[in-house]
Amino acid sequence: MAPGLSASPSVMVMLLSLLDLAAAGKLLVVPVDGSHWLSMREVVDMLQQKGHEVVVVAPEVSLHIKPSKNFVMKMYSVPYTKEEMEKDFKLFLHTSFEEGSFIERFLKVYEVMKKLGNMSAVSCDHLLQNKELIRYLEESNFDAVFTDPVVPCGVILAEHLSLPSVYFLRGIPCGLDFEATQCPNPPSYVPRAFSQLTDRMTFLQRVKNLLFDTQNLFLCDFAFDPFSKLASEFLQREVTVLDLLRKGSVWLFRLDFVLDYPRPLMPNIIPIGGVNCAHKELPQVDNILFLICAVMDFFIQEG
Repeated sequence: MAPGLSASPSVMVMLLSLLDLAAAGKLLVVPVDGSHWLSMREVVDMLQQKGHEVVVVAPEVSLHIKPSKNFVMKMYSVPYTKEEMEKDFKLFLHTSFEEGSFIERFLKVYEVMKKLGNMSAVSCDHLLQNKELIRYLEESNFDAVFTDPVVPCGVILAEHLSLPSVYFLRGIPCGLDFEATQCPNPPSYVPRAFSQLTDRMTFLQRVKNLLFDTQNLFLCDFAFDPFSKLASEFLQREVTVLDLLRKGSVWLFRLDFVLDYPRPLMPNIIPIGGVNCAHKELPQVDNILFLICAVMDFFIQEG
């Protein structure tokens, strides 16, 4: 089990020591809208304050991604309106907190996520087909890509630009994060989504937890097949999202073992619990932000 942040002060000191050694570089940020961006934005602002040049690529229609003096904003057009986007997000939030049986909740969430997934795929397609913007990215000599891989458009760009990538995420549907990082994922220990189980289960609960894995067969198909097709067409070779995710250099997981059940982690996974949507006035959060910036400094310098 990877130790939490408070259990590894030596790692913190080592990473923070890189702050003074790293030279300012150029960072490409490909965010995901909503709470994903609200969590990432403070890190992006901090990187700019440390002297890095930050370029954020985002669609013209978004809920929270707005231009800022702290970064260069490159926008591209999409064929949907903000009203349509808000409607689908509100439906998703309402459906996620509805009560009912697993089957009822799963089918409702499936339909809403399918709509949001299609919207994300359409947005990514318009980005990859924007030849002027892609040419700008190719000529900009970035040092690294900072992205949330739950929508793997930034992952595709990192492969196209041959850049190291740092992932900033809460998790990926259907357990693709476990598979991409080769993390142990035993159903006797790691509770599945929607199962309402804990990390301590009876035999029958373990059987139930195993059965919940069947949902992944459906989730992965509709969530990531469109991106695999986009990536194969854009990169001009057959590739899957899983293939691309495996190339991530560092995974910054917004896990907090006060709220999340412990899970086995690999060495390139760093838990950064506390960085969620807004800055909290807690010393540990400041330490986590410095840790994230130290990691980003390292990869910008090495890139």
